[in-house]
Amino acid sequence: MPARLFVGGLSYDTTAQTLKSAFEEFGEVADAVVVTDRGTGNSRGFGFVTMANRRDAPKAIDGLTDSELDGRRIFVNTATER
Repeated sequence: MPARLFVGGLSYDTTAQTLKSAFEEFGEVADAVVVTDRGTGNSRGFGFVTMANRRDAPKAIDGLTDSELDGRRIFVNTATER
């Protein structure tokens, strides 16, 4: 069963591929998305990663929270539905 994670504090230069690569160290990544502004297409500084296996989510949260990605300190939490 997959687990969706929220990733905040992203550099405006971070791509979905960079995000996916960072999380693959902790397990299979089903999807990675950097959220962009609808009007400008620019990154909004956060994104979502879906880990293919829910058991890998805590490892990714612990391993990547307060780590550096593209020169920015990021944080990772379990995503909540809006």
